[in-house]
Formats: sequence, C-alpha cells, structure tokens
Amino acid sequence: MAQIVRTEDEGDPRLDDFRDLSTADRRPDRPGGRGLVIAEGTVVVRRLLASAYPPRALLGVERRIDELAPDLADVPVPAYVTSAEVMAEVVGFHLNRGVLAVADRAPQPDADEILARSRVVAVLEGVGDHENIGALFRNAAALGVDGVLLGAGCADPLYRRSVRVSMGNVLRVPFAALTPWPSGLERVRAAGFRVAALTPRADARTLREVAADGGRTALLLGSEGPGLTAEALDSADVAVRIPMSEGVDSLNVATAAAVAFYELAAAVN
Repeated sequence: MAQIVRTEDEGDPRLDDFRDLSTADRRPDRPGGRGLVIAEGTVVVRRLLASAYPPRALLGVERRIDELAPDLADVPVPAYVTSAEVMAEVVGFHLNRGVLAVADRAPQPDADEILARSRVVAVLEGVGDHENIGALFRNAAALGVDGVLLGAGCADPLYRRSVRVSMGNVLRVPFAALTPWPSGLERVRAAGFRVAALTPRADARTLREVAADGGRTALLLGSEGPGLTAEALDSADVAVRIPMSEGVDSLNVATAAAVAFYELAAAVN
C-alpha cells in the first residue's frame, strides 16, 4: 500500500517531481523534459492509478489523500501529506483540487496496432491547443472512438493541461503518432479504413450520409481556425460536413469532433 509521509517543508527534495509547475522551462511534463505525467484532483488521480502509467508519488492535503485510500491500497508509492499553503509553495499556485499524482510514461502502441483493433479512429492534424486535445480525448472515450492518431503539429496529449481537461481519459484512449504526414494516411487506408475529412465546405457530404455508409472510418480533424491543410484534404477519401444553421459555418474542433464521433460510432455498433 502507499506509504503516508507527512511534511511541512516546502523545500523537501522528495517533492521535486511536483515543484514549479507554473514555470514553463522547469515543468517535468514539458516536451523534452523529464517526461512525467501529472494528474490533478481525485477523479483524475484515480484514473491514473488504474492506468498502465507507473505512479511515482502523490502530494495532497490530508482530506484528499484520505479519499483516495481505497485506490492506494495496492500502490507501493509515497503519498506526501501537507497543508494547502505548503502545497501551493511547492507547486507554484493554489491547487483547488487538493491532490496531485505523478507517473512515468507507459509504452504506447504504434499506429498499426491501434488500427488493427479499431473500427473508428480520430486522426488529428495541427491541433496544438492542449485544452482542445484534452477535450477531444474526453469525447473519444465517451463516444466510442477506439484510438487517436496524431499527425503533424499536434500538442502532447500527456501535458498536464491536456490530462486535466480530458478528466484523465488520455490515459485510457490509445494514441500514436502517424508519420510521415500526410502520406501516413496511406497506412490508415491500407488497414481498411475510409478517411473522412471534416470540413465546412458546402460541397462535402453530410455527416449522417457518410455514417450511413458504414464501415471502418478514420475521422480527419484539423486545427482550430485554419482547419485541415489542402494536402490533408486531398489525401482523404471523402469530405464530410456537419449541417449547421444559416450564418454559422464552424464549431470548436472538440465540439465538432463530439458530434461526428457520436454519429460514426453509433453506425458501427
């Protein structure tokens, strides 16, 4: 079980995994950094503890650590208990959720492994906003998407903000890089998927029409604002749109993805 360790020393070196999370060049989850995964709040920490990501330690106020006691029964890591004030000094900001956990990264499947066991996948291009990435993963987990493939220009799904916004679902939905880009889409097609590019173009087929065709589908989604590049659109098998009311031509990428995930997953279930 977890070892409960009480400390009121903000300089305690055992807390270094949690230190200065608001300082960009020192963050342990930043690209090129130590590669740690950080979970915030009891719900997300529980999902991390139940995932394949090996936990290293927890840090929290006593009430939150007590709430997690059943989840920590078989987890042999230190759980550091301190005050909210000391925790804020260590982390660099006041954490309303009252508990953090850090873990090492787990081995990820490659794109071909994900495709082999999937019916609906999301393929992202240029989705560089961590909150959008997190929301996409949360929607994917909720609406029956089997995996996510990351093309060029995508943010790291395991960045702290992405993990938080996803409510820990980036730890449950398998993902992999799809390279090279966009010619890697040929791997998706060779695995038996139809590549459907989501776009507001008026000449695109409607989402419901494409979903009704059935079959394995890879939904291609572009960045907020510019959307998919011309090269990615040209590499798709079909352009698909969500019909909208007059005067509205687009949705936030995570919202649009949720609508499309629902329609596509329902068609194969």
